[in-house]
Amino acid sequence: MEDRIPDDVAALAAAEGLGRHRLTILPKRHGFLMTCNFVFMILVGLACFVLPGLWFLRQALRTPNFSRRAAARRLHFFEAGLIEIDHAGVPAAFRWDSLTVLQEITESYVNGIHVATGYRYTLHKQDGTVRKILNFYAEPERWGPFIQQEVAGFQLPGMLRMLAEGGTLTFGEISVNRTGVATPRRGAVTWQEIEDVRVNNGVLVLKKAGKSLSWSSRKVKDIPNFLLFLSLVDELRRTTAAR
Repeated sequence: MEDRIPDDVAALAAAEGLGRHRLTILPKRHGFLMTCNFVFMILVGLACFVLPGLWFLRQALRTPNFSRRAAARRLHFFEAGLIEIDHAGVPAAFRWDSLTVLQEITESYVNGIHVATGYRYTLHKQDGTVRKILNFYAEPERWGPFIQQEVAGFQLPGMLRMLAEGGTLTFGEISVNRTGVATPRRGAVTWQEIEDVRVNNGVLVLKKAGKSLSWSSRKVKDIPNFLLFLSLVDELRRTTAAR
């Protein structure tokens, strides 16, 4: 992490009204053993099998250990949003109150042993700007949930007001209003009929009372602003039950 931000980033943050700088996340550098392994595979590949060697060289040049451009990338967090610096050095700003984010977290196993966790957060801006934020950056288990929490915190009050006024909100294929939830295939159910909402192995499961099977299931990666969606569902189920 670093505290100082470049002048162009500060100017963009001011123009977008992002407020005070909070923190900056740096690219994740490979350790000594991984770096040595890259070098070894490149040398062996070029000496014996040219194409594999070139592939390893290409992969190495994408890492901050070997690429100055990759090492210069940053993820800057502010009070009202974030700025990401891409591989070309171009910054893009996203505000929490208008950001749409898709989250995909994958677990990799070899012979039943967990070997890696992959993180992908795809950010969508209303003007069409899209950025994919990966675990190229350090501490994805920290900044990933933080993005979702900030989006939910900034957008939840306005969405609750829209629902109270009779509006309908859509999250991918799922539609939500103050009376219930609906999907194209399953139709609609009321909040009183939803017995359980849970996430299992990256899948959102909605269970209807009296049914052994789930009423609907959707992959988390296909639900925009997932934490915001869960917050809305929790609030609507709670207020419905209190009536």
